[in-house]
Order: sequence, then C-alpha cells, then structure tokens
Amino acid sequence: MKDFKMVAKTFFGFEEILAKELQVLGAQKVEQGTRMVSFVGDTGFMYKANLSLRTALKILKPIHHFRAVNELSLYKGIQSIDWSQYLSVHQSFVVDVTLHSDYFSHSQFAALKTKDAIVDQYRDRFGKRPNINKDFPDLRINVHIQNDQCTVSLDSSGDSLHHRGYKTATNIAPINEVLAAGMLLLSGWDGQGDFLDPMCGSGTLLAEAAMIACNIPANINRKEFAFERWNDWDNELFDQIMNSLMKKTREFHYTIKGYDKAPSAVMKAKDNIRNANLDEYVSISQANFFETEKETRGPLHMVFNPPYGERLDIEMERFYREIGDTLKQHYPGTNAWFITANIEALKFVGLKPSRKIKLFNGKLETRFVKYEMYEGSKRTKFQNNDNH
Repeated sequence: MKDFKMVAKTFFGFEEILAKELQVLGAQKVEQGTRMVSFVGDTGFMYKANLSLRTALKILKPIHHFRAVNELSLYKGIQSIDWSQYLSVHQSFVVDVTLHSDYFSHSQFAALKTKDAIVDQYRDRFGKRPNINKDFPDLRINVHIQNDQCTVSLDSSGDSLHHRGYKTATNIAPINEVLAAGMLLLSGWDGQGDFLDPMCGSGTLLAEAAMIACNIPANINRKEFAFERWNDWDNELFDQIMNSLMKKTREFHYTIKGYDKAPSAVMKAKDNIRNANLDEYVSISQANFFETEKETRGPLHMVFNPPYGERLDIEMERFYREIGDTLKQHYPGTNAWFITANIEALKFVGLKPSRKIKLFNGKLETRFVKYEMYEGSKRTKFQNNDNH
C-alpha cells in the first residue's frame, strides 16, 4: 500500500498532544501547524487514525495543490483534477471551503465555483453529472485557501470526529467530545488512579476519561466514516485494524465517578455512559459538589467544566468561591483541573493555579486551570520532604 500525506485538524492548543497521539499510533513525518498536524501513512493508517485519535476533528487527504488568486484560477485548478478517479456520475458530493485569503471573501462563492468546475468536467466527458447531497454525500471535498495557495483534499471522516456516537442525550451546555478528551490528556490523565468529575452534566468527560483509561479507540461507537463510501474502501482491512485496536484495550483498576446536582443530568449521563458500553467503569450519582468530600484514599484526579454563566443563571462570585472552599476543605491529595470562559471569576476561587492553559470552547476564549490540593498543608509537605 502506498503512503500519502494527510492532515488532522484540531482545536487551538491541542496541536502538541495530537502530534503525540499520531506518533504513538505510528504515523510518519509528523509536523505541527496551527489547529492542524500533518503526517504520512497508508490507507490502513487513515482508518486507524479516524478510529483512534482523541483530539482530531477531521482527517483530510490532500490530492491537489495550486495557486488561486481569482475565480478563474480557482475554476481551472479544480478542473485540472481527474474527478472520475474519486467519484462516478451516479454518486453525490459536497464541497466545504475554508478561507484565509484576501483574494476570496466568501466561502459560499468559492464552494459554488468548485462545484461548477467539477460538474462541468462530468458534463463535458459523460453528458451527465453527479448530484450534490449536503447530508449524506458519497464524497466530501475540502477546499482550503490560504492567501493564494489552494489545497484540495478528500475528507475521510465525514461528520466531525467529535460525534463519537455514544451521545443521545445532552443537557444545556454540553462540552464537545474532542475538547473533553484534549483537556483530559493535557491534564495528564492516564488512567493510573481515581477520577472524579463533580459537575458531570451529560457525562462527556467521564466517557472520554474511561476510554483513555482503558485504551478504547475514541470512535469505536461511530456509525460511519466518509471513507466507507470511497471507491477504494477496503472493508476487510478496516475490520483487521478494528480488531487489532480492540486487542490493545487494557483493564482499569480504579474508580471513575461523576456527580451532578440535577437529576435530569444524572439520567442523561447514565444513558450516554451506557451507550458507550462504559457502565462497568463509571458510576454517576446525584450530589451537590459543595456538599461532598473526597471518598478515595490515594491521589484523586479531578477534571470538570463548571457553568460559565453564558447559558446558566448563577451568582458567579459566590459560585467560584465555593469551588475554592470545597477543594481546600474537603479534597486533600487532589489535582483539580477545570475550564472556564469567565476569566474574571477565577480571582474568587481564592487559590493560586499551578497551571493556566488558553483554549477555546467554540468561539469562547477559556482558561484551563490546575489547582494542586496537598495532603495536610503545603508547608508540612515540604518539611516532610526535607526530613527524609
């Protein structure tokens, strides 16, 4: 099988962990960019990347690169590709365009020009044309224009890879699965200890934490990938890769727990965990975090997504102060991480974060912060160390 270049798209701030994921999977020539990482592999590796990568949103396969400064050069560049290699007359396609260019101002317009160039090629050669299908196309074409450079790729993923397939129920402010997985990996979660999400909402962080802990491929529950409709789709190879990935899953000997004070959220989270076949690893109960205390003896790894006040009506100052107080008084021996778009509110936590990482949740700029809660006071910890 021939190797080819691919591009994995991701969120701002996750480029390094995605590159690391790719290296661990066995990708070659891994290079980080902005919100993307490029790499080299064969068709089997493309299947494997789509199944396994936790922090990728899409895997693209570039097929052509040219210079485009106006609609004519875009049209000609698209026409220079032999589209019959990828798409028969009876199939359907859709075009997605990303623009960072002074030469083109509207992505819709560039998408229309691309479609015209493709359709005209089929009309000239075969006297008929493939259809456009926005929902279930046989081929998803991605056009990326950066200044005057145009890259045309086939989208091997289809729907964004954050659609893992286990979520049927969400609550008012669900967190994107790729964002959740990236936060967990940034926090150093590796499944070697107990985990708690004290404000678990619809259970996304819990599901992703369990899949990381057990080394279960991120997209094992997905219904379909775009490459399954490609002309060169190899079902047997796909099954082989799926089986070899499933052989690498591992046992988990700690606890993963979630709390939420809303009964409806607890029900939804339980449904989603069940859909992901993770209920033997995850337990969820109804509880108000501010009335709880640490239940486990060893170190605890905590990651959560508190309400931002964007969509939920709460008194921010008091709420964040209670987070700090609860951690300080009831959660010794805990590494607590949470994400917030309310950067002002962090002042009220009353603890000094040991890490602060800038991320985006959709359009919202956020901080992902870490608080280290020591057993006893911090001072005694260091005195103890001095005595050894």
